[in-house]
Amino acid sequence: MKNENHFMRKMSSKHLVTLSLGGVIGTGIFLSSGYLIQEAGAIGTIIAYMVGGALATLVMMCLGELSVQHPDTSSLHMYASKYIHPSIGFTVAWLYWLTWTVALGSQFITMGITLQKWFPQIPIWIWCAIFSGIILLLNVLDVKIFSVSEFWLSLIKVAALGIFVILGITAITGILPVHASSAPLFHNLTTNGLFPHGFGAVFIVLLSANFAFSGTELIGVAAGETSDPEKNIPKAIKRTLFLLVTLFIGTIVVIGALIPANSKALTESPFVIILQNLGIPFASDIMNFIIFIAILSGANSGLYAASRMLWSLAEDGTLPKTFSRLSKHGLPVNGLILTLAGGLLSLFSSIYAEDTVYLALVSISGFAVVAVWLSIGVSQLRFRQVFVKQHQLTELKYRTPGYPLVPWLVIILCSISLIGIYFDPNQRIALYFGIPFTVLTTLVYQLFYRKQKRSSYDISTVD
Repeated sequence: MKNENHFMRKMSSKHLVTLSLGGVIGTGIFLSSGYLIQEAGAIGTIIAYMVGGALATLVMMCLGELSVQHPDTSSLHMYASKYIHPSIGFTVAWLYWLTWTVALGSQFITMGITLQKWFPQIPIWIWCAIFSGIILLLNVLDVKIFSVSEFWLSLIKVAALGIFVILGITAITGILPVHASSAPLFHNLTTNGLFPHGFGAVFIVLLSANFAFSGTELIGVAAGETSDPEKNIPKAIKRTLFLLVTLFIGTIVVIGALIPANSKALTESPFVIILQNLGIPFASDIMNFIIFIAILSGANSGLYAASRMLWSLAEDGTLPKTFSRLSKHGLPVNGLILTLAGGLLSLFSSIYAEDTVYLALVSISGFAVVAVWLSIGVSQLRFRQVFVKQHQLTELKYRTPGYPLVPWLVIILCSISLIGIYFDPNQRIALYFGIPFTVLTTLVYQLFYRKQKRSSYDISTVD
């Protein structure tokens, strides 16, 4: 792995924040929040999101130290390779690539379905083709164009959630009248008890809450294309986590307070129902537009992240060098094209092999999120142990607070999350596919790439 980063550093702190938000704020918060409240109750879901936000914060504290010290586009792959083992880094890169590539397939088809509400006569495949072209252009022309487009797309999502939370709070407190009812205050949060289905339901929702914060680690991937990383990365981490935790928990509080726990609206369209009850015209169309923007932004961020993993593997010699070549604008065009092709294959598998190929892909990508976070915790723990043997601690430009407690908490909580997957029948299959895939990629590395010279992965040295 080369230490030199060939990418152009054009991203600022605000671009890092919006890139990360673009990867995190997707259809989950808009379409799944009501279902989670129905499963675990509003209080249980709030607790789950608080724990998920805390875990994301701990992971980002670890990633902050690593990415400021090594602001490289190969980040997640390189950290695991250098500070755990090259075969683990190889596996992390493929897991992370697969996560975003599988998401691309589902995002394309969901965008098509969303627009069919307004244009029912146009087939979904035409929309998929159009979106593929748009997202490729945003990523392939210039990183400045990509970052600006993602800034505005993410801004719309953040503004939408922020306005929703503000409107919801005014309705809860009676400042704005709610149709057909008086100000409910927070009674609905506990009408069926704190945990209507038992405290155990919180653990099942906790897994979904952890996944809801996945994408925050995009800040580390973009570190190699960031100007003044030692200043911009820590700033971006703090702003991203503050916005996410505030918006996500605020949204759950509003939905839980304004919609009774036994209402069908929770699993149908809680956002639309609340906006309609507040007298907002065209509530359904507004939410349809916001969901469309959320998906477009997520696909934009996903293509960016996945293509950088392919570049990283090619730089490492485990993919053909053609994927490490950069355009005159410093972009991995071949990696972008291959990732987009993988996203389209994922889309086709969701249509023609939903119960076999697509099921396996989705399962592995769900497993991958926690596995990648786990690797960040272990990498930071090992990095600091090596660093202090050769340097003074004061030489670190950003230090993970609470070391070694923070990385150990990441390791423990991620391990608990992986074990917890087994106890949820709906998610257990993620282990059945995720563990064999991890073992397979590790074996592939050991069989075909182990003998390659890797002086840059000498753990006894820190750059």
